[in-house]
Amino acid sequence: MSDATNERPLEEGIERDFSRQMSYRDYLRLDTLLSAQRPLSDPPQHDELLFIIQHQTTELWLKLLVHELRSARALLAADDLAPALKRMARVKHVQHTITDQWSVLATLTPSEYAQIRPFLATSSGFQSAQYREVEFLLGNKSAEMVKVFAHDPVAQGELTTLLHERSLYDEFLAHLARQGYAVPAGRLDRDWSQPYRSDPELVRMFADVYAAPEEHWGVYETCEELVDVEDNFQQWRFRHLQVVQRTIGHKVGTGGSTGVDFLRRALDLTFFPELYEVRTLIGP
Repeated sequence: MSDATNERPLEEGIERDFSRQMSYRDYLRLDTLLSAQRPLSDPPQHDELLFIIQHQTTELWLKLLVHELRSARALLAADDLAPALKRMARVKHVQHTITDQWSVLATLTPSEYAQIRPFLATSSGFQSAQYREVEFLLGNKSAEMVKVFAHDPVAQGELTTLLHERSLYDEFLAHLARQGYAVPAGRLDRDWSQPYRSDPELVRMFADVYAAPEEHWGVYETCEELVDVEDNFQQWRFRHLQVVQRTIGHKVGTGGSTGVDFLRRALDLTFFPELYEVRTLIGP
């Protein structure tokens, strides 16, 4: 069958014909991307463009995080550990990038933010469906959070599906069970819509892995990759808390959250509790 037979139009009428000229601008859809920044402040405020670009770029990185985490989860489900670890390595680099971005937003002073805040109305990062997808994929499930997206049926549908599926950690535990590790049955067959809860038996199993890492290297390495991912996520949360606190203090968030207090409570959440608890058992 010839290549011509398989040609299919791409979105917006661009055909898969690599003999024609395609510019950098065409490939990246820059006309669409660079026209998506539409400040609403009246009179115009210089700093609103910063605020919009900061959050739009974060959403793009979150899109990549969702893509990589979904792939890592699928690879673990297929017992294909090595490429799953590669996906997690990329996740960590993306996390470093979005954490570093907070330093740019931190240049926005309280006085400058006060000039644009009224134009945000009730919009808030709390309403980021992609951020919530990342949390669900990592195991922080909440049916109440799905209700936040009642205004967006597509996002609500995606989150509802993720709510009832295994998280990345759930798939890791299922992978371990298939490899002969003593994963408690309650960790393999449960209500996936519920937040993950620690299991003492699993802590002891991981203690055996850490007691002889050379005998369990793939599992040992994956555990440490997961800890890195959670550690990076907590650094992102903490940096978010700091920037919000220096910008609005303890004001209520634009979306109705309690602002700094809400963000501070999030620091107590954990995705992979046994991988932290096991450290108490390691060594003398």
